[in-house]
Amino acid sequence: MRGNLLHNEPLARHTSWRIGGPAERYYEPKDIADLAEFLQQLTDEEPVFWLGLGSNLLVRDGGVAGTVIAAFRALGGMVRIDAQRVRVEAGVACPQVARFCSQQELCGVEFLAGIPGTMGGALAMNAGAFGGETWTHVESVEVVDRQGNRRTRHPADYRIGYRSVDVPAGEWFVAAVLRLERGDSAQVADRIRTLLEKRKATQPLNLPSCGSVFRNPPGDHAARLIETAGLKGLRIGDACVSEKHANFIVNLGKACAADVERLIETVIVRVQEHHGVTLAPEVRIVGRAA
Repeated sequence: MRGNLLHNEPLARHTSWRIGGPAERYYEPKDIADLAEFLQQLTDEEPVFWLGLGSNLLVRDGGVAGTVIAAFRALGGMVRIDAQRVRVEAGVACPQVARFCSQQELCGVEFLAGIPGTMGGALAMNAGAFGGETWTHVESVEVVDRQGNRRTRHPADYRIGYRSVDVPAGEWFVAAVLRLERGDSAQVADRIRTLLEKRKATQPLNLPSCGSVFRNPPGDHAARLIETAGLKGLRIGDACVSEKHANFIVNLGKACAADVERLIETVIVRVQEHHGVTLAPEVRIVGRAA
């Protein structure tokens, strides 16, 4: 192995909520070839969890069994292929993708500037913001499986929905080819600035969070439902429903995963009681309770 293997690595160091118990094993591969070699050495029984920038993720306080692969440094390539296509590796931060495409006078993925995760995470959940969605612009993806084999797949190979993509077990995204439209770089950059200003004005960026906690139900917004149920400021421990944006739960300093999970469950119950709507979490909850 040419990468870095750690044992009992606290995942609170690697999540945007600053919350999470330890990973039994935490591996940072050197590059894609090293990643493939590492996967080949794992037994079929070994649990594997891929970690990007740790947003949209709640790691329970007991940590994660098996191996966590942090591939964002190894998968950081991005290049323009031709007039309308860009190849982006899974570890590239979404805002970097938006800026790069703007510089290349390509438009369509400006919304990625407002997503605090990696391209791999955006692919895995069909991330979106401000009316845009990731898979609208995907021409093909490159994946790797547990045996270290790499192959190319296309959107038709997946069932893609709102904030969801059915990905075969034991297979992970390592890159995507995006097909975009030509655009004026100044106009694209201006749209990105407008989106970022809106994000800054409406989201609690000064406190640790995971981004949006709940999916928007059809024809409505989770934030509106939570706010009108009177839940802004609701707090369990140091986990709190943001006063600035009701679909954010912030860590006021010493929140643990159990606090956040209990608050999520409480919000679901209270919104159901008030509106008759059952909110579905957008955040992924993994690991073992303490």
